Amino acid sequence: MATILPTTTLDFNNIQGDILGGLPKRTETFFLFEIINATKFRKDLNKLIPLVKTVAGVLKDRKDIEDHRKKRLPGLLRLTGVNISFSHLGFIKLGIDDSSLRPPVDPHAGVLDPFELGQKIDAVINLGDPTKHNGDPDWDESFLRGHIHGVIVITGDSHASVNKKKSEIEVIFGAHTPNASLKEITSIRGDVRPGDQAAHEHFGFLDGISNPAVIGFDTVINPGPRPVNPGVLVTGHPGDPFEIGRADWAKDGSFLAFRYLFQKAPEFNTFLKKHPISEDGNGKVLTPEEGSELLGARMFGRWKSGAPIDITPFKDDPILAADSKRNNNFAFEGERSSQFKCPFAAHIRKTNPRDDLEVPPTGTGSVEANRIMRRGIQFGPELTTHEKAMGITEHGRGVLFACYQSSLVNGFQLQQQTWSNNPKFPPFTGKPNELPGLDPIIGQGSRSMSGLDPLNPEAQLALPNFVVPRGGEYFFAPSLHGLKGTIAART
Repeated sequence: MATILPTTTLDFNNIQGDILGGLPKRTETFFLFEIINATKFRKDLNKLIPLVKTVAGVLKDRKDIEDHRKKRLPGLLRLTGVNISFSHLGFIKLGIDDSSLRPPVDPHAGVLDPFELGQKIDAVINLGDPTKHNGDPDWDESFLRGHIHGVIVITGDSHASVNKKKSEIEVIFGAHTPNASLKEITSIRGDVRPGDQAAHEHFGFLDGISNPAVIGFDTVINPGPRPVNPGVLVTGHPGDPFEIGRADWAKDGSFLAFRYLFQKAPEFNTFLKKHPISEDGNGKVLTPEEGSELLGARMFGRWKSGAPIDITPFKDDPILAADSKRNNNFAFEGERSSQFKCPFAAHIRKTNPRDDLEVPPTGTGSVEANRIMRRGIQFGPELTTHEKAMGITEHGRGVLFACYQSSLVNGFQLQQQTWSNNPKFPPFTGKPNELPGLDPIIGQGSRSMSGLDPLNPEAQLALPNFVVPRGGEYFFAPSLHGLKGTIAART
């Protein structure tokens, strides 16, 4: 049975819409900018604020979309959404004291908050991104030159709708004129994949199934992981580790981690074909196609349909995958000494170990504080016939990864550095030789993992890099109150 929770005092008219509701989209543009005239920018911001969609606006949009479907009207409902976030360098440029965004740390510990550090540096020292000979991350040049002060997220039903809204925003800030208050660093567009691949990333796996339910926002909670306190995602609420110390303008906001991730989809498919699993856990001999499909499912922890292998370990179950009351209702806890059903390093187990860490004596406690709200979208074309035949990437494609949290240290950074990049996580193994290995999808470093063969869990399989980071930054999405009262110039 689904659980119904009461609402709390979250102000849906004050929180930017992408954080809790997710801006409705078929296409999305991330408009990264540098502020070149801070005084004028703060004045111009007053004209942008009425365009910023709140959680309340998202809820209205979703109702309108549902009404449009019920009436069976042709086409998609024309909608756009705008949110804005700032980097630490952006707040410095604007003269905004953002010290309450950063956790109190021992000045002698030599540890910098990732938001203050910026992702270009954090990518090298903590995230494990490949580097160039000069020590910079091996990123797209647009993320290395100049200063990224902020990002405006623009979503919509079509390219035409988003482009029109982007042009409107450029006029507000005088872009492309001598009186501009900002300049574009880069704009990156993502699109929902076509047809039956909608909501699937370019490796073919259904995405976004296990976002956390939020107390005070979600009213119907499906079986599975417990709902999280709102402060895990929104600053200034229970669950925010620094709830008490936030400045008034910094409440009802959220940190946005943005990553420009390229996927080597042809190479991934070729790897599966070259390393099929010969038998499933029941001793059934598999065809090469079945063995390749099972290998991919054990790397991800789900079948391409979205069905979790913790429930259906050796055969896909699309009906289960489509059932929201069953497709997320598993915990891993019952298999702490075995990789039979799900490898320790499977992608969904690395990034959300669920009850793995909640059972003594090896558990470390609840993972609630480490949950994130993912809001990414795919980019790039579908695989061409030539790419499929050759098994080599010829066109850039991947994920514009975006996630929200009240603490980058507890959320995105920990998931990438301490969990995905750590070959000894989870902190237990079934046998001494069953070292989990890195996350086979997003782990950065010397890559291999155990547990892929259910009948030989100790066997390690070396893995090439299938996901290549090419840019990113950390931002903070302020509340409407913060935008109006502190960041924009008073009028």
